Amino acid sequence: MHGVRLAVGTLSVWPVRVQRVDRRVAGQAMALAPVVGLVLGAVAALALLVPGPPLLGAALALGLLAVLTRGLHLDGLADLADGLGSGKPAPQALDIMKKSDIGPFGVMTLVFTLLIQAAAVSEAGPAALVTACVTGRLALVWACRHGVPAAREEGLGAMVAGTVRTPAAWLVTLTALLATLGLGLGLTTWSGAFTALNAPEALRPFETPNPPEALNLSETLSWVVLTPSVSLLAGLGAAALLLRHARRRLGGITGDVLGALVETATATTLVVWAVLG
Repeated sequence: MHGVRLAVGTLSVWPVRVQRVDRRVAGQAMALAPVVGLVLGAVAALALLVPGPPLLGAALALGLLAVLTRGLHLDGLADLADGLGSGKPAPQALDIMKKSDIGPFGVMTLVFTLLIQAAAVSEAGPAALVTACVTGRLALVWACRHGVPAAREEGLGAMVAGTVRTPAAWLVTLTALLATLGLGLGLTTWSGAFTALNAPEALRPFETPNPPEALNLSETLSWVVLTPSVSLLAGLGAAALLLRHARRRLGGITGDVLGALVETATATTLVVWAVLG
């Protein structure tokens, strides 16, 4: 429960009483981060039920998500963009990232990232948003695995760096992939039921090229993997590339790097879902 409390207290605005903080608990909290992402995504997706244009619902959902996370990850994304965009050596770049103000690189990165996320959510829907929130927090699991150093000797990055065992990271990732398979299968079946009942198109939560009853087993499985699972893997891949670049430029992770990884994985997952879906 110490890990649960730390995960919720660190990754969300919900008040919890954190009674113990050490590297063991930090590792548990990071391993549980995707569960927090699942809850955050589910709550934020409720905003998509607001009547009106899909883009309005997407903007409200992303705004609610920012409130639920205190804007922590967006702030990290902006700070990392300013640090890397400066072109300075690691010590100076880290100093830039510690400043409270946001520079031009950070502003541009935030604007384009939120625009991309909003457009993708309006096209992909609530299931994609929930999956993207899980993927973003799954990126934290891999960023905090053994072998990934901290860029500073203090701060959030130093506390969580190297705290997650690699087997645990694989286990959490496998669990998330299996969950996306179940999600895709459930959405496909649900959409097929609505289609068979000639329900209005607006009520069909997930549209497939052909009714599920017209697909053979291999085609059905391909469609299931194509959307949720590939989107999750794409999000993790984008986060891995950014993590590699941050390690090369800064020497390791910081709290800002972790926030940027969350937003990068989230945006990539949403884009891939919107394109494939």
